[in-house]
Amino acid sequence: MPKHANPEELEATMLALVTERGAGRNLDPTDVARAVGGDRPEGWGPLMQPVRQSAVRLMKAGRIVILRKGRPVDPDDFKGIYRLTLPPEA
Repeated sequence: MPKHANPEELEATMLALVTERGAGRNLDPTDVARAVGGDRPEGWGPLMQPVRQSAVRLMKAGRIVILRKGRPVDPDDFKGIYRLTLPPEA
C-alpha cells in the first residue's frame, strides 16, 4: 500500500538530502520520494507530485532552488525533469 505523503516529512527529508549533498551539487527528486516511500515504485511513485509541491514551497521560502537544464526555474511555471540544490550563499 502506498505511503501517505506528509508534507512536513517530505520537506524535512528534502532539506536533509540536499544539505547532505552539499553546495554546488544537485539532487534528483526521486531520491526524496524513495527515502520516504521506499525502493518499490508503488511506494515512491505516488509521492512524486507531493515531492514537487514541497519543492515549490521550499523554493518560494528561499530554502532550495529547483533547476531545469542547470538553471533556476520559476517555481510557478516549470515542466519536465528537474533537480534540487541549495541556494547560493548570500
